[in-house]
Amino acid sequence: MGAIGDIFNTLFLIPIINLLLLIYYGLNSLHIPGSLGFALIILTVLIRLLVWPVMTSQIKATKKMADLKPHLDELKRKHKDDKQAMASAQMALYKEHGVNPAGGCLPALIQIPIFIGLYQAIINILPGMQNGNLGWINSILYFPWLHLDNFPDPNFFGLNLGAKPSDFSKYGISLVSVPLITALLTFVQSKMTLPRPIKHYPSDSPKEEKEKESMEDSMSAVQSQMVFLMPIMIGYFAFTFPVGLAIYWNAYTILGIIQQHRIAGWGGMADFVGKFKTPSTK
Repeated sequence: MGAIGDIFNTLFLIPIINLLLLIYYGLNSLHIPGSLGFALIILTVLIRLLVWPVMTSQIKATKKMADLKPHLDELKRKHKDDKQAMASAQMALYKEHGVNPAGGCLPALIQIPIFIGLYQAIINILPGMQNGNLGWINSILYFPWLHLDNFPDPNFFGLNLGAKPSDFSKYGISLVSVPLITALLTFVQSKMTLPRPIKHYPSDSPKEEKEKESMEDSMSAVQSQMVFLMPIMIGYFAFTFPVGLAIYWNAYTILGIIQQHRIAGWGGMADFVGKFKTPSTK
């Protein structure tokens, strides 16, 4: 485990900490207030751009799988008593449409060490949540001029990046808005990953109506688990961890929403967003 940890630190944690401090010093030299907060945001943008092609592949693969769901449901009904035939028909369907079932999983796995490295970098730099100490941080920096005499100033637009929203009685009730925003952004992104809502028309035949109801039943199960539980969980983490981590997560999620929209549109958020669109006039 020690060797794995050394490899992880060398390839991910140490470069990320050096890059974070490099950005911080650059902003600080320009006398930009809240340099640490902006450094976190810029680093998050750079990380997101780095994994952008990987995320694009994941989003496209997920969208293809969602588009094939009606066909998969039909195969399940057709081969409900023959698992072997079902598996063969399913693989044939994937091959016909050029879908790799693992296409949505592998890109996510590739990102994991980067995310962990970024997380570890943040908690080592933020005041009040150091895993290490200044001596350790200075020992892994590539250049002497990056060395820290003290931990960076945590103030960012009136927020203490090292403060936890759970300590709102100490820092102020406004701090609670941070996990609420985090949960909201996570909800939007989770909702967007779902297929567009199924529309019902008066002209639908009984068979079409039954098929749509079947799809809605299966989609509702996914929605209850992913769309609502994930924002609650992430919002709770943002409530108990320092604000700096929520800043990173929120910036990353906003970029994720932009990428999701560019590739797959609003998805499950389409009807909600449509309510706020101004009808076009001829």
